[in-house]
Amino acid sequence: MQAIEDLVRSRFPGAVILACERLGDDERAGDATLKGAGYGVPVRIRLRDRDGVERAVVFHTARADDFGHDRRADRAAAMLLAYDTYGSLPGHVPALDVGVVDADGSLRSLAGAREAYLLTGWAPGTLYAADLRAVAANGVGPRDLRRLDALVDYLVGLHVRHQGRLASYTRAVRDLIGSGEGVFGMIDGYDDDVAMAPPARLRRLEERCAEWRWRLRGCESRVARVHGDLHPFNVVFAGDHDLALLDASRGAVGEPADDVTALAINLVFFALDTPGAWRRGLDALWHRLWSRYLRATSDLELLDVAPPWLAWRALVIANPRWYPALTADSRDRLLSWVERVLDAHHLDPHSADGVAP
Repeated sequence: MQAIEDLVRSRFPGAVILACERLGDDERAGDATLKGAGYGVPVRIRLRDRDGVERAVVFHTARADDFGHDRRADRAAAMLLAYDTYGSLPGHVPALDVGVVDADGSLRSLAGAREAYLLTGWAPGTLYAADLRAVAANGVGPRDLRRLDALVDYLVGLHVRHQGRLASYTRAVRDLIGSGEGVFGMIDGYDDDVAMAPPARLRRLEERCAEWRWRLRGCESRVARVHGDLHPFNVVFAGDHDLALLDASRGAVGEPADDVTALAINLVFFALDTPGAWRRGLDALWHRLWSRYLRATSDLELLDVAPPWLAWRALVIANPRWYPALTADSRDRLLSWVERVLDAHHLDPHSADGVAP
């Protein structure tokens, strides 16, 4: 209550709070139109300003639910969007302030803020992408095998089954298919004239992936701790076994196949436009990754759920906005492979052999 009083005084100097009351989702009972749930429990605050004029304002907070508000970041985004847009609609109540509730219960305004920022630590070493380029050019060596083993062992330790909400898995699948960073968003990012990826082909790929939303129903118990964006540009090695990760994404909870396919498909990618690179050692790393991970986890089901995750990563790699130097032939090879995997409803690790020249 004190925090709300302090907020009111800062926004309305000299005002006095007359009453506060929680507003229910819907007061009517026994009516088929009764609303059963909302996204928060607002509080109406009646106050009198220094001129004696009475008015009311509403204090909103958001609560977690399974409708895209399960992460704190989701709820913060909703509040910021409300503040940015309420004033653009004729007749809409105005947004007066937006902020955060501190750990001590005090309220801190963000109304004057613009873009968010993030400060992180620094990981010394070299990106794993540099290793894969070297393997593509010169072949695989003992250090490459040790580093690959270290990465796989890290994933095995990372992918512990999550003891929290099974709805986190449903959210991960929904984000995979329908988010701006997922399949739909990647496809929307293609121009209509991308060689070997015309709109008709992308539409068929999208439809195949959308079917997997229902195929993955019932797999919610697979929900695990994940990185969420485990490609070679997000892995740093300072030694043969010492690694650090960058830029965890999508809430760090989801399907283990997300991480495994994100890492694995790059072994194919780094071989696509370098003839002979697959046979020089990227194939050995690919098969070593799968055999070591599956042997350590006994998670053979991963191969049955992996196709849409592989397809999403392939759509990223094949998109010229992300990788403009990829040739049309390599794009076709990549997408053709993914189409076969989606149709097979199973990722056979041996299916990658022959994708790269």
